Amino acid sequence: MEVGKSITRVDAFDKVTGRTKYTDDLCDAGAYVAKIVHSTIAHGKVLSVDTSEAEKIEGVVKIVTCFDLGQYRNYFPTAGHPWSTDVSHQDVADRLLLTDEVKFYGDDVAAVIAENEVAANQALRAIKVEYEEYPVVTDVLEAMKDGAPQLHKDYPNNILKHTSISRGNYAEAIKEEGLTVVDRWYNTEPVQHCHIENFICYAYAEGKRITIVASTQIPHIARRVVGQALGIPWGDVKVIKPYIGGGFGNKQDILYEPLCAFLSLQVGGHLVKLDCSREETFFANRTRHGIKFHIISHVRKDGTYAARKIEAFSNQGAYASHGHSIAAKGLGAFPQLYPCDNVEGDAYTVFTNRPVAGAMRGYGIPQAMFAVESHTEDVAKVMGIAPIDFRLKNLMPQGYKDNFSKNENYYDTFRQCIEKGKAYMDYDNRLKELSNQTGRIRTGIGMATFWYNTAVWPISLESSSSRMVLNQDGSVTLQLGETEIGQGADTAFSQMAAEVLGISTDEVHVMSNQDTDITPFGTGAYASRQTYVGGFSIAKTAGLLKQKILDYAYILTNMPPAITDIKNSMIIRTTDNRELISLRDLATEALYSLSDSRHITAESTAQIKSNAYSFGCCFAEVEVDIDMCKAKLTKIINVHDCGKLINPALAKAQVEGGMSMGIGYALSEVQLVDKKTGKVLNDNLLDYKLSTCMDHPHLETAFVENPEPTSPFGTKSLGEPPVCPVAPAIRNAIMNATGVGVNELPLRPEKLYEYFDKAGLLK
Repeated sequence: MEVGKSITRVDAFDKVTGRTKYTDDLCDAGAYVAKIVHSTIAHGKVLSVDTSEAEKIEGVVKIVTCFDLGQYRNYFPTAGHPWSTDVSHQDVADRLLLTDEVKFYGDDVAAVIAENEVAANQALRAIKVEYEEYPVVTDVLEAMKDGAPQLHKDYPNNILKHTSISRGNYAEAIKEEGLTVVDRWYNTEPVQHCHIENFICYAYAEGKRITIVASTQIPHIARRVVGQALGIPWGDVKVIKPYIGGGFGNKQDILYEPLCAFLSLQVGGHLVKLDCSREETFFANRTRHGIKFHIISHVRKDGTYAARKIEAFSNQGAYASHGHSIAAKGLGAFPQLYPCDNVEGDAYTVFTNRPVAGAMRGYGIPQAMFAVESHTEDVAKVMGIAPIDFRLKNLMPQGYKDNFSKNENYYDTFRQCIEKGKAYMDYDNRLKELSNQTGRIRTGIGMATFWYNTAVWPISLESSSSRMVLNQDGSVTLQLGETEIGQGADTAFSQMAAEVLGISTDEVHVMSNQDTDITPFGTGAYASRQTYVGGFSIAKTAGLLKQKILDYAYILTNMPPAITDIKNSMIIRTTDNRELISLRDLATEALYSLSDSRHITAESTAQIKSNAYSFGCCFAEVEVDIDMCKAKLTKIINVHDCGKLINPALAKAQVEGGMSMGIGYALSEVQLVDKKTGKVLNDNLLDYKLSTCMDHPHLETAFVENPEPTSPFGTKSLGEPPVCPVAPAIRNAIMNATGVGVNELPLRPEKLYEYFDKAGLLK
């Protein structure tokens, strides 16, 4: 059995010894260097670009401005969503390679191509851009008002999209006698992904074809978008994805692949490299959406919900990118996590003159869980019911089925996860110990649950393809369109293939670097989809390959496939487990036989029309210094039901990484933007307070392994869920310590001061 083992990552040795080649390692030293001229206003029109002085600088090859696009002035989408021939399922095409209509501070208005970085940077400083400035709006609610500055003419009041949900009859339900009403606002702010490897790509042309090598999560999607942006056949585009130093959703967007390809074409197809600086990742890549929530709950005396209402206002920034899908996912979680007969909900995604928001780990659920689980704690407090008792009374029950996704809760998962978390924290005893605290230093304990989907069906296409080749020595080469981005996917894929084939994982050679000319089609790394979705194609392809192997074994052994199998890399007779021939000898004979030579290979596509729930919870203990308005996390655990664990060690690492991101999201991280100018004020890792190991206590993880019935390997999403419940758990622990519910992230000292002062805690 290979599935369920904590085997060493297949890429571990190369990564720890530095042998792994990332995009920059592969780029030839003779590449031209491309640099982007970013706007120094947040909203306006480019009137002119003076490149005369810059063109005189030695080493400058060419300067291209927003007025030089010509045939390449094509609007294209950037979201890394699976494309569909159904127009209603296609993303908003609102980006140009370079623009004269500036919509955020840092928009792309021109580009320099130079022989080296020094010349490129000198040219950037020498270029003079003249603008016509327009008013700026950065707040989501202000942007929706009549008379607010308009960013896109086809979207009145800057509303990209508005969707609603309705169940039962909210208006009638709230008339029920004896209801307690809890009405609160909650706010989350944008943060940045901060992956170690900044976005980088390089491009060159051969004949009529353009090749782009990029640090991307979505090579096949990138191929399509580059074709759309350049207005060329998609087959004329080749995208190669090497190893990636993290992405977390930022690289699930098409960032600069089309521009880099365009710039290469401007210099005759010469190799051009475009490498984002750390500062550029903060303002010119993507951020997590900041979302404001308004939640109203009408609660009966017995602690059950009579009616609930939510409004979400998502700050999209300047361009559509992933757009409304983030707010819509959060809205969809609201009636499912705590089912109620009478629910109303509205979600708005709104353009502002801020950096563009896109996908980030959790895809709207970290924001939604902060609001929903903070509100749940607030309701429990108002009702005088213990927070966990209140949750268990209202959480999604076993047997619940969602009419849209067809997801079903097959187990009593929430109770199982909560019990594990309680046991680790000694929750009940700690609550008693921490009651009635006074003084400056107080300790609190809190928790939060979360809900998550797996993959994107039925909203979008879910498809995965894989190819397997039997090598001369009996080992197997595996290729998938699904991508390794640092999370350990290649190891899980190898284990699953080995499990079906009856060989060991070290006999599976997974191809980590995707090439759209060669690699079977797959949409990439996002939506915590890869182990679940990729598992279908791996199981299907491995089954086909095994059958071909057993068919060939029949020729060599005279034993029919019906009574043979592969076990420990041996062809065996299942009736008595006799070993007939080794897979190594069979493979060698198949390729070199003088009588029946065969290249034994299999390839298949699996379209997946199912989805799966992932659940879990987080418990946190904090120490709050009231006078200093500072919260210190002292103990934390995440408990997850992500189905059957393919590799427990990798699963633990995934959870720890997600918890770390959640801690930063809760306590320190925020992208600060000047409201008047739209400029990002902390576009570096000194001023942007990224959470580090120095800010963490021991990160404890636990799992409830309830196999997912819809999955060939019993697994479901884990990559994104760990970040989702951390911030509300910490917030609720602070409220338990101080009695004050802070409804805005991050929970930094200045925010705690505001709330503590209002509550009269400060003297």
